[in-house]
Amino acid sequence: MEYTKLGRTGLEISRLALGCMTYGAPDRGTHPWSLGEEESRTYIKQALELGFNFFDTANVYSDGTSEEIVGRALKDFANRDDVVIATKVHGRMRSGANGAGLSRKAIMAEVDHSLQRLGTDYIDLYQIHRFDNGTPIEETMEALHDVVKAGKARYIGASSMYVWQFMKMQQAAEQNGWTRFVSMQNYVNLLYREEEREMLPLCKADGIGVIPWSPLARGRLTRDWDQESERSKTDEFGKTLYVQTAEADRKIALKVAEIAEKREIPRAQVALAWVLQKDSITAPIVGATKPHHLTDAEAALEIKLTAEKSPLWRSLTFPIPLWAV
Repeated sequence: MEYTKLGRTGLEISRLALGCMTYGAPDRGTHPWSLGEEESRTYIKQALELGFNFFDTANVYSDGTSEEIVGRALKDFANRDDVVIATKVHGRMRSGANGAGLSRKAIMAEVDHSLQRLGTDYIDLYQIHRFDNGTPIEETMEALHDVVKAGKARYIGASSMYVWQFMKMQQAAEQNGWTRFVSMQNYVNLLYREEEREMLPLCKADGIGVIPWSPLARGRLTRDWDQESERSKTDEFGKTLYVQTAEADRKIALKVAEIAEKREIPRAQVALAWVLQKDSITAPIVGATKPHHLTDAEAALEIKLTAEKSPLWRSLTFPIPLWAV
């Protein structure tokens, strides 16, 4: 395993993060494909044995049960000071007013709930899951600053949003002497490259760590295009990500398969190596539901791709980013 700093911070993280959205009670929340606790623990333990020290979850995953499972497993298998736990706030956790969003009330309530579920005194990286159009930016940034100053989080980060939104939030923090975001968790893979236009160059220039989600495009780059998994059959959000570009995406998936066949390696290693070799990327977030998912991810760190250009390695233009659907 390789390690690196998260942006300009002194925080050292593994170059791969384990995404924990898959781990949670399947009958809770909106992820019926998720794995129960006993099975989830085997992958968390395997990740630790491979050198992963960075684990990413969210309060909304499987209605909070992902945080519970991750927290208990890390407590049993690792020293708390040796691991980096990241979670998120924004999604709806209960019905009624103030059950979602980035208001001061919501943030202060949800950080305590996350700490309780994770079974820890602090969160290493507390991230806003999405931008909240209904709350003043200043209110959100001051609340996050207070969370850090209270010792409940060490750093704060953001996730998928427009560049102007991210910059306005950073500017509000800068002008008021509040804690700034140190990371951006955005959507980057061979099927979605819009972030190359502005967000990735901005993060590189400002020393923001980039920890992209779904670097394998929800598995679409790892298998035959028409092959389905149990998750793909029920992943309603995932289905929205590729509807507009299916024909072009199929060609790219075929190219990945071609390169993998020539090198005699799994397709997942090719697709992940492409993300890892971008100089603006800090640590892609990978999921695992089979043991080889983690060993393939680790092996991708050693793969070097050539700089040969292809018409298929193109940037796409969307009027609305797909993650905003």
